[in-house]
Amino acid sequence: MACSTHLLSQSLYPSQRANPAAARGQLRFQARPAAASPSVRLGSGTSRRRSLGLRVTASAEQGRRQVEVEYDLQAKFNKLADQIDQNAGITRLNLFSPCKINVFLRITGKRPDGFHDLASLFHVISLGDTIKFSLSPSKSKDRLSTNVAGVPVDESNLIIKALNLYRKKTGTDNFFWIHLDKKVPTGAGLGGGSSNAATALWAANQFSGCIASEKELQEWSGEIGSDIPFFFSQGAAYCTGRGEIVEDIRNPLPANLPMVLVKPPEACSTAEVYKRLRLEHTSQTDPLVLLKEITENGISQDVCVNDLEPPAFEVLPSLKRLKKRIIAANRGDYDAVFMSGSGSTIVGIGSPDPPAFVYDDDDYKDTFVSEACFLTRNENEWYREPISSKITSKEDLPPEVASVAD
Repeated sequence: MACSTHLLSQSLYPSQRANPAAARGQLRFQARPAAASPSVRLGSGTSRRRSLGLRVTASAEQGRRQVEVEYDLQAKFNKLADQIDQNAGITRLNLFSPCKINVFLRITGKRPDGFHDLASLFHVISLGDTIKFSLSPSKSKDRLSTNVAGVPVDESNLIIKALNLYRKKTGTDNFFWIHLDKKVPTGAGLGGGSSNAATALWAANQFSGCIASEKELQEWSGEIGSDIPFFFSQGAAYCTGRGEIVEDIRNPLPANLPMVLVKPPEACSTAEVYKRLRLEHTSQTDPLVLLKEITENGISQDVCVNDLEPPAFEVLPSLKRLKKRIIAANRGDYDAVFMSGSGSTIVGIGSPDPPAFVYDDDDYKDTFVSEACFLTRNENEWYREPISSKITSKEDLPPEVASVAD
């Protein structure tokens, strides 16, 4: 108040300053709270901040002049908060990194660049990894750790490739500490590594204030992997070209349709599978006919075509036997049984339970088994792990939920 009244007396009342004796006792200053003006400011979180404005009134009785100045602390406070919100950013981020299955997979030709053209209905499912990102003080290197032995943690890992790609495209200089909690098996035909790369691109963009659009992330990602662009769909897409041409398909299949994934310990080499592919032995069914049938009538054995099954079964004959045994053991539980991608995961749609021989037969004691369901996401949000995917039996439910289920 002392500074405010001094400035007012120096600049607003020159006549009074000329005759200080006349002004003495006649110039009064009064400070009072400004009229209440509640306001709502939306920042990183929604909050209500009451106006703290201060109004200073000066009056001169002889000159009958009055000047009123309002100093709005609310505006000052909001401006400062905006600056803090803008500069603070995020320092840690945990994201779900789900895998996918190919509901059908047609190989339609070979390209001049050595790749194959495909047409496939990709769908994200609820099995996935968790990736923890933290900003690193380093300005030269990312550091990756994982819970699974044998997963590379150097620049050959798609997560590091994705972060390098993001920095190259945007000119940003954020580096990260990353921990990959791996649940998706490798060499499974489930796109786990591609999903990790897409998740890393999404995370890097969040740390940088979302300076790239989802469309840009999708386009860039095709430079490091053919399956990565799919994960920037909303969860279901008809993919063509090498897989990088992605057309969103809205809710082609029910989210509550259960499935079981069965993967033997042996992996299929994608390169070896494609090497053994014979285009003349592939299905001749139009992939658009398959897509129409699935979206209109749902999944059946006839529409779950995978042209990579025959060459994959040559690479891994035991995989062919596994599929045959699951089909033979099927008592109406599965609407379709098929291989995903280039293998070696066999998918049974219609039930979350594997056939009993998977548990009883010593030949399958090291087999990976997981239930799953279809998963989608909202635009501008990343995938979220369903709570139900963490529950494998009624005994896993909290007591209050289990009692309701009875």
